[in-house]
Amino acid sequence: MAKILVKETLAPNTHYFRIDAPLVARHAKAGQFVILRVDELGERVPFTIADIDPVEGSITLVIQEVGETTRQMGAMKSGDDIRDLLGPLGMPSEIENFGTVVLLGGGFGIAAIHVLAKALHEAGNRVVSIIGSRNKDLLIMEKEMRAVSDEVIVMSDDGSIGRQGLVTEPLKEMLDAGTVDRVCAVGPIPMMRAVGEVTRPYGVKTIVSLNPVMVDGTGMCGGCRVEVGGKTLFACVDGPEFDAHETNFKELIHRTRMFRPMEQRDPDSCRMLQQADVVSQKPAAGADHESRES
Repeated sequence: MAKILVKETLAPNTHYFRIDAPLVARHAKAGQFVILRVDELGERVPFTIADIDPVEGSITLVIQEVGETTRQMGAMKSGDDIRDLLGPLGMPSEIENFGTVVLLGGGFGIAAIHVLAKALHEAGNRVVSIIGSRNKDLLIMEKEMRAVSDEVIVMSDDGSIGRQGLVTEPLKEMLDAGTVDRVCAVGPIPMMRAVGEVTRPYGVKTIVSLNPVMVDGTGMCGGCRVEVGGKTLFACVDGPEFDAHETNFKELIHRTRMFRPMEQRDPDSCRMLQQADVVSQKPAAGADHESRES
């Protein structure tokens, strides 16, 4: 069991959870994730760790309601128990003093770059965080990002907060000025692919956190396979962070959409298929697996 210490709503259908997990907090690093199961019959869903407090023995997750499990999480409150929490999983982010690092967070992907910004800032980097949302009501963690960044640029689709436009626009301005040593992006797949294409002509190393269908998180099921640099890798053990310039985003998009019609038609049957797939070691379906960027 893992107790929810604090639960708050940050934006419509987007929630902050601080969870008592001393063993995970003791070992977790930026870029890693956990897999949780709400109850005995629940599916296993991965979520990126948004913050770590080894002293308190807690981790922070930011979860957007997308499917059955995340809606269950949205209905939980402080003091409730999560049935299972496994982690930390995945490879930690590469943290060193690169110089000027630009971090881009789209939507609830902002939560995932928070812990990364914190670690890079502590390592001596100049951290510029570009965060974006569709409108001001959906922007999350601006205050927290300002606390761990040297500069924060806010973008919104409708111009209701910050600058109107895409997060790639100020990134290109910085690239043109020649002031960027490394770029990291977390958010919707089209956004991460766009970031990679913007930086490609400049030859700036660009890291993205991928979110394919994932089941066990230990490399056993093969469900989270991605093509990077012409090789098949597993996001759960080889990632989840990969070089954007070497990632086959076309295949990634196809894989994340494979089970969407089934999930929308019959979530309960989709859950049963997932349980069967775990046994047979086939890629599994899950209504929330693409929400690991939270």
